[in-house]
Amino acid sequence: MELTERDRELLRQVHRHRFLRSSHLIALVGGSRQHILRRLQLLYHHGYLERPRAQIDYFYQGGSRAITYGLGNKGAALLKRELALPFHRLDWSAKNRDTKRVFLEHALLIADIMVALELACRRQGNVRLLTDDELPLPEAARRQREPFRWSVNVSSRLKFGVIPDRVFGLEFTGAETKRAFYFLEADRATMPVQRQNLSQSSFYRKLLAYEATWTQNLHRSRLGFHRFRVLTVTSTPERVQTLVEACRQLERGQGLFLFTDAEAFRVHDNPLALPWASAKMGANETLLDSFTTHRP
Repeated sequence: MELTERDRELLRQVHRHRFLRSSHLIALVGGSRQHILRRLQLLYHHGYLERPRAQIDYFYQGGSRAITYGLGNKGAALLKRELALPFHRLDWSAKNRDTKRVFLEHALLIADIMVALELACRRQGNVRLLTDDELPLPEAARRQREPFRWSVNVSSRLKFGVIPDRVFGLEFTGAETKRAFYFLEADRATMPVQRQNLSQSSFYRKLLAYEATWTQNLHRSRLGFHRFRVLTVTSTPERVQTLVEACRQLERGQGLFLFTDAEAFRVHDNPLALPWASAKMGANETLLDSFTTHRP
């Protein structure tokens, strides 16, 4: 198989997102749908891409679904060679094949969000999506294997870990260049919103951890972000309201958080202009509003 530049772009996109449906790749790379599908099939049969087994369940439920792809060993080796990426970020082939359905569905929700945002930025023209490898991180953060993973003290006795589902930025290139930074949480409602004991996992624990990250200025000292927002895409409008009510229980920082449901995000023609729910009474905000001065 002779690799084309479009093949390489397909591999780069899969690497960036971890898992992508063929429909995602057609939208991102462009060109003939049938041609892209043929190249994806070739890349799979030649070991550059993998198809996680967990998606087989989908096809037994009836109807047609786009095939999901992850990076294969040959694709990993190619990108390591051409992009000089550390191999620990590319050792996915066996994991992709054995990925469980719950993890795959979570990863695809993240991909749905990030692909929609990237396409919206392309249409907008004056807004650029900054992926995690394009963010202007301090040198100390770049040297870390996992710069977007940290711990924060929420009290004298409690210390929580923070691992956002995705970290990205939006760069507005108007009269002056402005940037806004985001931590994404893809919530499929598998985690309780609150529990009696904070030592147990809950979404409220996530809220507390992000609030402490802000109050202790870890976003500045660790990542060099002047400010940030936490975007949560969840399962239903009812779940959105439950999360908003939990957010209102925070002592500070309620304005850091914005919420929407997956269907509202999917059907909106411009995710950048989608009104996200805020914990501030009666307040909705769009991502384009992030370029204005904001204080949590």
